[in-house]
Amino acid sequence: MCSYITHKVRVAGSAKGAAGWMRVDTANVYFDHPFHAPLDHALAIDFVCHADGAKERVAVELSAESARALVKSILTALEEGETAHADQAEMAELHY
Repeated sequence: MCSYITHKVRVAGSAKGAAGWMRVDTANVYFDHPFHAPLDHALAIDFVCHADGAKERVAVELSAESARALVKSILTALEEGETAHADQAEMAELHY
């Protein structure tokens, strides 16, 4: 049985699709039967730009385990990156 439960989140960024780079302003996230991945259920994320009419999309389908690992990796990269950039900003201020 398909749940059709979809969570939408506004995003700001770019994605590379079949026609090249495109703006994205929305991510549709759901856990259901995949279209392509050889899994019974998958976490799917479709990136679109509603402001441009959502003519293109970039989609991923991940196993639940892969999705959880990706979330942890994203949070770690953000924390480390923000810390590194804050440290660089502090060093730059000391040189002025």
